[in-house]
Amino acid sequence: MRYAAIDIGSNAVRLLIADIIEKGEETSFKKNTLIRVPLRLGDDAFLDKEISVRKADELVKTMTAFKLLIDVYKVEDYVACATSAMREAKNGKEIVERIRKEANLNLEIVEGQKEANIIYSTHIEQTLDKKKNYLYIDVGGGSTELSVFVEGVVESSKSFPLGTVRILDNADTEETWEDMKNWIKIHTRKYKNLIGIGTGGNINKLFKLSEEKEGMPLPINKLKDMYNYLSSFSLKERINVLGLNQDRADVIIPACEIYLTVMKCAGVKQIFVPRVGMVDGIINLLIEKNITEKAENI
Repeated sequence: MRYAAIDIGSNAVRLLIADIIEKGEETSFKKNTLIRVPLRLGDDAFLDKEISVRKADELVKTMTAFKLLIDVYKVEDYVACATSAMREAKNGKEIVERIRKEANLNLEIVEGQKEANIIYSTHIEQTLDKKKNYLYIDVGGGSTELSVFVEGVVESSKSFPLGTVRILDNADTEETWEDMKNWIKIHTRKYKNLIGIGTGGNINKLFKLSEEKEGMPLPINKLKDMYNYLSSFSLKERINVLGLNQDRADVIIPACEIYLTVMKCAGVKQIFVPRVGMVDGIINLLIEKNITEKAENI
């Protein structure tokens, strides 16, 4: 059995096709195919408040290709979600309708809170120490989702319109930064020794560049050093000397700024990087939906 997840983000569009593994009572998944297309819809949405004709055409073509792959891989169920860029684009709903007609694919534009819920549906907190408290930080192109976990349960959660592409486009505001800092202080001040959990393409890349051992946390001091090191290179050097992809080389700097700001504000000294994201959360939700449906049919 196979499921598919599509995440239309502000920086990139992703398709994950996953093989579902059922062992007795437990159901898990193995990643089969992951495709990432750097469309950067946020440049249009955050500056012009609508997706341009060219980008809309590229998105429809990408969704058509994804739908063909879903069919070829004989996927039994899928969910396609669009986040910050499509939320803010005035023509977002029109594009959703175009995709439904031209690509034969159903797409939902999700609100910030639902996006946060999907991201922590990866259940990564279940593999960590229940006696400890965690701050889940997901940084995307258009928004940052924060969730405080206390003894394995979500205590509070919020989405902020602050992301890497938005910062690059100078579409972030001082008010949003202050709102986020205030929210962090209010919701984390009673918890000492909070540990970070970081998700998103940039923190995954930062962890890889850090050469920390898999499963070990990334200390804030090392993240600061990496930020200073990466900032010492020009964009061209980050691509040619460090070998970063063009669509990663620019966003990795503002991503560092967000993670460091959040960690400093919450007193987080180290961050675990499980290398999961929105598409993993969608697959988990599909698994839960399937289990519920089976139970109802018994």
